[in-house]
Amino acid sequence: MKAIIVGGGIGGLTTALMLHARGIACEIYEQSEKIQELGVGINTLPHAIKELAGLDLLDRLDAVAIRTEELFYLTRHGQQVWHEKRGLSAGHDVPQFSIHRGRLQGVIHDAVIERVGAAAVHTGCRLGAYHQDEGGVTAYFFNRSGVHVASTKGDILIGADGIHSKVRQTLFPEEGPPCWNGLMLWRGAHDWPAFLTGRSMIIAGGLNAKAVIYPIAKGGSGQQLTNWAIMARIGDGSKPPPRREDWSRVGLREELQPFIDGFAIPQVDFAALIDATPEFWEYPCCDRDPLPYWSSGRVTLLGDAAHPMYPVGSNGASQAILDARALGDALVRAEHPRQALVAYETQRVPMTADIVASNRRGGPEGVIDVVEELAPKGFDDIDTVLSFKDREAIVRGYAARAGFAVR
Repeated sequence: MKAIIVGGGIGGLTTALMLHARGIACEIYEQSEKIQELGVGINTLPHAIKELAGLDLLDRLDAVAIRTEELFYLTRHGQQVWHEKRGLSAGHDVPQFSIHRGRLQGVIHDAVIERVGAAAVHTGCRLGAYHQDEGGVTAYFFNRSGVHVASTKGDILIGADGIHSKVRQTLFPEEGPPCWNGLMLWRGAHDWPAFLTGRSMIIAGGLNAKAVIYPIAKGGSGQQLTNWAIMARIGDGSKPPPRREDWSRVGLREELQPFIDGFAIPQVDFAALIDATPEFWEYPCCDRDPLPYWSSGRVTLLGDAAHPMYPVGSNGASQAILDARALGDALVRAEHPRQALVAYETQRVPMTADIVASNRRGGPEGVIDVVEELAPKGFDDIDTVLSFKDREAIVRGYAARAGFAVR
């Protein structure tokens, strides 16, 4: 069996490792001229790290990431709504990692080159079209100028080509553009003195106005490379986003500045960190409605191509990794590739659709929204606003739906 993987991001690269580990040949076709380490910080949850550990990547991740130890939810005024341990400290068998997105991709990419081989990774290849028959799938790739550069045939084709997936567009030509909820996300990272345990993550504010801060790597002069983000509503979502969804678009300080003073984070000088960051990025918060199915014949979807979701709950990259494991297992169990793809989507479509819907409501961070709505001016005792049991139901309920609750 041979798989054609369209897209060389975290999902596509992890899929290649999963298939290789199961004796399934594959080739990756990435539209960028070079697979490079872009983006800023993300969190990768224990259920996904468990899969990467199974691929013998744990030590490599440890070398470039921070093991997240605890998480605080605060109101935008800095009052604590929830605190919990994370990763190993919460009882998981493996860590939760706070990591630079590009470094995570780099670790997986290096492993692909070592194990699958450099010849299996093709860059500068945009999918133009594909066709399938009883014998397999043939895909045709073009460069940025529209010149045909490669054709290949395989037993299956996996669309891991992101929120603007060409494979998804081919399967669902009437779907249209991604859905924008009116929220803009600005993200950056800069060396900064450690705060709290040095392994702490803080989220302040609900879905309409949120600040996030956590370390993602060792920095210079004994500091830590510290990731920060602000999400704020700049529209009602009735119109298209002002700029195309792209993690590598440089943000404008004059657009971000009005929102910085809206947050009080006692544990760290959040405004000073942002002011010291020379360059940061913007991203309109977009997703897509869940699909009824991902597969057609020998073609399927994976990661953001299958289930793009709002960046809450630390689940985007994690769910792509879980997709890769599920697809690899389905392919080695089934007698025919088409049977495997049906089994794969039967397992993954309902769970990811539930997460997409939950993230639209704020995910586990929705507990902050509830508290801010009930006590907009603050509180003296959080339990008189929302009981521990009710707060726990929101946070733990999401963990159970997303598959990372401690068992």
